[in-house]
Amino acid sequence: MTSRRRETGADPAAGPVPPAFAEALASIRAVPLRPEVVLEETPAPQRLSPYAVALQAEVVLGDEEAASGRFVLLHDPAGQEPWDGVFRVVTFAKGTVELDIAQDPMLTEVGWSWLVEALDARGAGFRAESGTVTRTASESFGAIADRAPSGDVEIRASWTPTTTDIGAHLRAWTDVLAQVAGLPPLPAGVTSLPLPRRR
Repeated sequence: MTSRRRETGADPAAGPVPPAFAEALASIRAVPLRPEVVLEETPAPQRLSPYAVALQAEVVLGDEEAASGRFVLLHDPAGQEPWDGVFRVVTFAKGTVELDIAQDPMLTEVGWSWLVEALDARGAGFRAESGTVTRTASESFGAIADRAPSGDVEIRASWTPTTTDIGAHLRAWTDVLAQVAGLPPLPAGVTSLPLPRRR
C-alpha cells in the first residue's frame, strides 16, 4: 500500500486508538498483494464510526484498468446493533465483463458466491453479511455505433469480521477484485510478495 494515509484512521475527538483497531490496522498493512493490484489509503468516512480506515484499489492489466473498488473498515468499541459486533467491513468492487457474461442472469448469484467463497478460502470469519450484485449491459447506436458492446458487474457488500485479523478479509476482497477483472487464481502454494511502499 502507499504511504499516503492518516496515521490513526480515527476521528481526532474519539481519543486514543483502541488496541483492537491497532491490531486490525497492522494486519491490513501486512497484506501481500498481487502485482496487478494497486492499493492506496484514502480518506475514511467519519460519521459512521469513531474509527475507520478506507482503501481504494485498482486492478491494472497492461495500461488498462480492469476492475476497481473500495474497502472500508469501521470500528466502534461500543458496538452497533446492526453490525452484531464492534467491526464492520464495507466494500465495493466493479469491473468490465464481456457482454454475454453481463447478460447472463446467473451472474448475480455467481458474483455473490465469489465473495463468500473468497472469505471462506482465506479463513476470514464473518457474520451478518449483506449486499447486492448488479449486472449491466450496454450497446451503442447511431453516431457511436462503432463502440463495442460492453458489460459491467458491481458487488456491494458488508459483513462483520469475527476477529481482528482484517488482513484476511482484505486478501479475500482483493481475490474478488481479481475475479471481477478476469484474472486466474494464483496457483496453489504460490503467494504474492508484499509490494514496496511508495513514498
